[in-house]
Amino acid sequence: MQLFTLGINHQTAPLAVREQVAFHAETLEQALHDLVGHHPVKEAAILSTCNRTEIYCNTDSPQQAIEWLADYHHIKPQAIAPHLYTLPQSEAVKHAFRVASGLDSMVLGETQILGQLKQAVNTAERAGTLGTLLHKLFQRTFSVAKEVRTQTEIGANSVSMAAAAVRLAERIFPSISEQRVLFIGAGEMIELCANHFAAQHPKHITVANRTLERASALALRLGGSAITLNELPDHLATHDIIVTSTASPLPILGKGLVERVIKQRKHRPIFMVDLAVPRDIEAEVGELDDVFLYTVDDLAQVIEAGLGNRQLAAEEAEAIIEVQVEDFMHWMDTRSVVPTIRALRDHAERQRRHELERAQRLLDKGEDPREVLEQMSRALANKFLHDSSHALNHASGEDRAQLEALLRRLYHIHPE
Repeated sequence: MQLFTLGINHQTAPLAVREQVAFHAETLEQALHDLVGHHPVKEAAILSTCNRTEIYCNTDSPQQAIEWLADYHHIKPQAIAPHLYTLPQSEAVKHAFRVASGLDSMVLGETQILGQLKQAVNTAERAGTLGTLLHKLFQRTFSVAKEVRTQTEIGANSVSMAAAAVRLAERIFPSISEQRVLFIGAGEMIELCANHFAAQHPKHITVANRTLERASALALRLGGSAITLNELPDHLATHDIIVTSTASPLPILGKGLVERVIKQRKHRPIFMVDLAVPRDIEAEVGELDDVFLYTVDDLAQVIEAGLGNRQLAAEEAEAIIEVQVEDFMHWMDTRSVVPTIRALRDHAERQRRHELERAQRLLDKGEDPREVLEQMSRALANKFLHDSSHALNHASGEDRAQLEALLRRLYHIHPE
């Protein structure tokens, strides 16, 4: 079993790089089939969020998995090489435990990543790309994350992306209750943000989504209205705060469109938060006057507030993880000898069957059962001990001493 985790995250790569290797939920199963079906990768799961893209795999050739990642996204391997980490065996296990526990997140201790990881595992299960190793890894990962949450205060005083967006908006506007807020998308991240903004009682809330049904469902809970993405150009200018997080592979708000919106608003400021990866808003929009554009990376400064209160809990969590990594690696080590144990048992089973069939033939001929049993037991004992006795008799020097010590240990022999 060769376990590897390879990928990039917010610590190793800027948003402009991360968005190039992001996977879309609709095509993730197909991507897993392609990776496992056409490359020397036995098992695989892919975690793709706004802060990271990671491949967890069982393979003897991690380099081919890296090349697949670049090829799948139509980019050159050297473009992501400086930002890529490849973690083998125990490092991969520790990384998975830390990610699920919120220790590797932009928001230390945040809980959303655990749900995202579970979703990634469910996708891999549906794709049929999980085997014994990854199934056991993620089963243990979720158990460790639960223990960390239960035994430490890692999630206490945690500032979420959604809360950070509200705090930034409050720096721009004296009161959110006087502003009109537009949410583009209707996924989990948008719903989290919408709940935080709704708590500030804005003047009006609008939800825009590709399908009007999903937008209407969220808008109904928020007491707002719903529109489709096609209607955006007619509604942007009437909103002061725009929060977007869709799965669009290309930006949906370009510089030209926003320039027209600014003119319609007569240069009243507009606050925009782009939580999507790849980005929903062109980076050039941030250069416009009267536009305050923030991405997931920009929210980090706000999130840092209160970090010190969770550092002690993080140290306690790391201690728990160290113990669990050692335990999991012991399980992996024992799994590595399973083929040998199976072969040994098969060898013994063949010998047993041979002697049993021989004894059965003798009994069918009318031989004394007691004598037949005696012969069978002697034959089995001789066969079971033949290989080790033969090896000991033909060994010499240090090899013989080591083999003799090993046999004494295996059979609990204590010669006088």
